[in-house]
Amino acid sequence: MRFDIADLRLFVAVVDAGSITHGAAAAHLSLPAASGRLREMEASGGIRLLERGRRGVTPTRAGEALAHHARRILHQMRLMQGELADHACGIRASVRLLANTAAIADFLPDRLGTWLAAHPRVDVELAERQSSETVRAVAAGLAELGIVSDAVDAGGLDLRPFATDRLVVVAPRGHRFASARSVGFAEILGEAYVGLSGALQDHLDQHAARAGRRLAIRAQVRTFEGVCRMAAEGAGIGVVPETAAHRCRRSMPIAAVRLTDPWATRRLRICFRAEPALTPAARDLAAHLTAVRE
Repeated sequence: MRFDIADLRLFVAVVDAGSITHGAAAAHLSLPAASGRLREMEASGGIRLLERGRRGVTPTRAGEALAHHARRILHQMRLMQGELADHACGIRASVRLLANTAAIADFLPDRLGTWLAAHPRVDVELAERQSSETVRAVAAGLAELGIVSDAVDAGGLDLRPFATDRLVVVAPRGHRFASARSVGFAEILGEAYVGLSGALQDHLDQHAARAGRRLAIRAQVRTFEGVCRMAAEGAGIGVVPETAAHRCRRSMPIAAVRLTDPWATRRLRICFRAEPALTPAARDLAAHLTAVRE
């Protein structure tokens, strides 16, 4: 049997996600292309690697063995690229970093920008994920670094402080919430709501579901500024990080009201498997991100 690096990366992504669809997305492949690759892998070895069911896929014993070796190979590839980047002008190193919505929108641009400027031969593959997904991906070796909320169980991953992210409700100044000092998440569930497209909205939807309710979403936008602008125009309220709300209040007629729920104050952490196992570039990036103070 002959597998290339793309095959191994796809297989590990599928096993980690428990789904061919989600694994294909993580490997940046279309579903038909991913399915075709997996069938060819099984055919070339004459052995079944995945058990397919209604709820997704699970690896067979042979598939578990392949996933184990694939993770080791992929890790060694990253180490090799990182080490060679310092010696060969034609080879670029890359670091895969997963983070939640707030980290990507509010904290990373400045911190990551200065590091990239100082490391012109290193690229960062940045992707938005919920904290629970990030933990699974980093633990499985699909990403070297992650930024996660302390509300999620990080298992045996190493953790370093990164930032504090507080969620607030943004509302037009005439709204009944505008004069409140704080508000509970349950109180906003009946209000007209402007949502986000991304991991933060998934997080909020989960908390609404736990309360047996749904957010009354009128529209969804891609940025925190978009949520604030629509709130200012009276389209509905929204939930964004406090840093984004304060930035928007300088130019928009909105109020920012803190959520009282404990989960609404999230301490963000850098997570990784173990510092000695990081590539030199990833180790340097982790040190830079954790050295910056809010």
